[in-house]
Amino acid sequence: MASWLPETLFETVGQGPPPSKDYYQLLVTRTQVIFRWWKISLRSEYRSTKPGEAKEIHEDFLENLHLQGQTALIFGTRILNYVINLCEGKFDFLERLSDNLLLNIISYLDLEDIARLSQTSHRFAKLCMSDKLWEQIVQSTCHTITPDVRALAEDTGWRQLFFTNKLQLQRQLRKR
Repeated sequence: MASWLPETLFETVGQGPPPSKDYYQLLVTRTQVIFRWWKISLRSEYRSTKPGEAKEIHEDFLENLHLQGQTALIFGTRILNYVINLCEGKFDFLERLSDNLLLNIISYLDLEDIARLSQTSHRFAKLCMSDKLWEQIVQSTCHTITPDVRALAEDTGWRQLFFTNKLQLQRQLRKR
């Protein structure tokens, strides 16, 4: 199952906590965790400082409390916990699916389930509010969509069109 995974499992960048201006990158591949840093300073003693890099295989990262502490300090405990899970082989395969595939799956859910799913993460909230999803839902529930209705949906949004009652919809179409 892990062979389906891309070489890069996770990557993020960030700046050190104030007053630091140092720049950091955290990269998790299938086999190792790579922590890179660039010293950013106007002080003359730091001008010749070269970028640094720490590479650890997953098992060693799990034992390296100093590197874990640096990761938590720069990127936060949420990112650290996610990286630890990746190192332990706990992959979120659902998170790795493409948006188009997820939209197709979501379009088969009941409205209550879509509302609940939208509360689980920023990504699912964005997908559950997307016009592509609601266009699929409208097309699956309506037998025919006239060009006027399609034009109205493109102006107001497919989600808005779906939740508009028939009387309001007829008024809006007459106004066009």
